[in-house]
Amino acid sequence: MQRRTLLKTMLALGVSAALPGCARQVQHASPFSASDWQQADSIRQSIRPTEFPDKDFLLTDFGGLGDNKSDNTSAFAAAINTCHEAGGGRVVVPPGKYLTGPIHLRSNVNLHLSQDATIGFIPEPERYLPAVFTRWEGVELMSYSPLIYAHEQQNIAITGKGVLDGMADDNTWWPWKGETSHAHWRIDPVEKTQGPARTKLFADAERGIPPQQRHYAEGAYLRPPLLQPYSCQRVLIEGVTITNSPFWLINPVLCEDVVVTGVTCRSHGPNSDGCDPESCNRVLIEDCYFDTGDDCIALKSGRNNDGRRIDVPCQNVVVSGCKMRDGHGGIVIGSEISGGARNIFLENCEMSSPNLDRAIRIKTNSLRGGLIENIRIRNVEVGQVTDAIVINFHYEEGDAGDFDPVVRNIEIAGLKVRQARHAFMIRGFERAPIRQLRLSDCNFENVDKPHVIEHVENLTLDQVSVDGDLLSVSDVLSNQEAQGS
Repeated sequence: MQRRTLLKTMLALGVSAALPGCARQVQHASPFSASDWQQADSIRQSIRPTEFPDKDFLLTDFGGLGDNKSDNTSAFAAAINTCHEAGGGRVVVPPGKYLTGPIHLRSNVNLHLSQDATIGFIPEPERYLPAVFTRWEGVELMSYSPLIYAHEQQNIAITGKGVLDGMADDNTWWPWKGETSHAHWRIDPVEKTQGPARTKLFADAERGIPPQQRHYAEGAYLRPPLLQPYSCQRVLIEGVTITNSPFWLINPVLCEDVVVTGVTCRSHGPNSDGCDPESCNRVLIEDCYFDTGDDCIALKSGRNNDGRRIDVPCQNVVVSGCKMRDGHGGIVIGSEISGGARNIFLENCEMSSPNLDRAIRIKTNSLRGGLIENIRIRNVEVGQVTDAIVINFHYEEGDAGDFDPVVRNIEIAGLKVRQARHAFMIRGFERAPIRQLRLSDCNFENVDKPHVIEHVENLTLDQVSVDGDLLSVSDVLSNQEAQGS
């Protein structure tokens, strides 16, 4: 190992990164076991598919007008209800731009957008009342309806080559975030913002106020997600483009058997996460494109006390063949992760943008807690990113609670990064170290600053290089001990 890399690593490790006896390198570590990725195949095969009768219900037959001015809320409701009551099928949206308020899907309905069809959601908050049972930043409540919503439905889909346009912008929905900035938009401070309600909602959850008594709709300024199936089974989102969302774009909550495939998520507003499965089981996200104002994909399972109350992890998730451009993170776990995450597989993805902050990220703290385990990542190409791998136990509120996260059994192989500020920033707690972190065949080029590793137990590096220098945990430890003697 060259002196330059040793020096950079030792500087970053000077805060007790990996105590002697608690971290080690295994030379020539074996690659992922076949059974790991066989499990990913098993997850794919276990997802129950959607199936719909071969019947079409044209929106225009129910009074729909794609003239970019008529209100089609009643037409969508009538078409969906008729389709549902007839046993299911497709509600077909012909070419044109159809303005509407909230759309509530029902079982056995496939909302199909034809080529050149756009559904534009009228940005008037009062249209998204009355309040529905939803989850906002990992906390259950009664609030504005998501733009497309389904509650306790099964066998539902949104498909086609059309566009879902949330119609949020600097003047509607996004200003409720409050003062903030981003490369793609600017928002001046407004008097009516989400801050006070957000604080009170989180306090209500910590006090154990029942969710049905947490009323945060009109006057609370909590922006709804664009698409939220809640407690649904067999959900398909395929082919559509989603843009200009008030908040998170795709947010299935407590769902089973979810497939998101061939979807384009392009939205640069505040909190414009692309796809955020929360407390879901058996999820496939495949061949999607993300260009967002926040995390591209973020796996979640509830915030703090509310996440522990529900206690349902996000589990059995496969992400494959996706492309990530702008975003706070490419693939993210957290921070609303109190219910845990396990059996997560990501492979064959491409990430690159000067506005991509992190490629792989786990964010939590001692208020969130949560068990995060069995994470497998392979064959990821990263062009330009700020920080390549980030695991952070000090997110947002930091070390302010009594619920230490448990993060263990993570393997990353075949990660290639061409430009980054940090190769990795990995920070556990001394009392609760990150355990069993294995990196193999990972190359980081054009790295600007020292990498940081704090409190990791059983760290394995095999053929991991930074700017051409092979990293060795044993070398790092021996030189750390020499400096401390």
